[in-house]
Amino acid sequence: MAYDLSDLKTRMQKSISSLRDELAGLRTGRASASLLEPVTVEAYGSRMPLSQLATVTVPEPRMLSVQVWDRSMAMAVEKAIRDSGLGLNPMGEGQVIRVPLPELNEQRRKELAKVAHNYAEAARVAVRHIRRDGMDALKKAEKDGDISQDDSRVQADLVQKATDAAVTEIDQVLAAKEAEIMQV
Repeated sequence: MAYDLSDLKTRMQKSISSLRDELAGLRTGRASASLLEPVTVEAYGSRMPLSQLATVTVPEPRMLSVQVWDRSMAMAVEKAIRDSGLGLNPMGEGQVIRVPLPELNEQRRKELAKVAHNYAEAARVAVRHIRRDGMDALKKAEKDGDISQDDSRVQADLVQKATDAAVTEIDQVLAAKEAEIMQV
């Protein structure tokens, strides 16, 4: 892998963008089909996103409806939603699974904040992996004689600064979402 700082920054921004998308699914008031996007289902011998097994609609402001395409997968989908950590309690009715959204009491808000923290930590880990890839590429380039030791140190500092900036942005995005979740 060749070292390219702009590529590393782009990959870090994609991690942050992914975090924003996941957090957007954490609805604080209204039901949203994107709430179930992070749910994966054990189906056909592998883990699949819920969106590949069912259609999610919003028939009422505080209710989601999941129309499973294959009736035999309904129980697996219901179990995946229940075990997703989103604090939802689905009710199966054949191929249709109704998912009522609980009222946002203090405990529910704390659960949502905890889920948001998990998403943010996953984004931080992704950014750290990108940093490690960049550092490894720099070490290899230095070892191969493509860049000098001084250049390697300067570039390593730039990679670290990009990483710090990305982690700071992740923390800001999380803080904003947490404030939105916790406001009464």
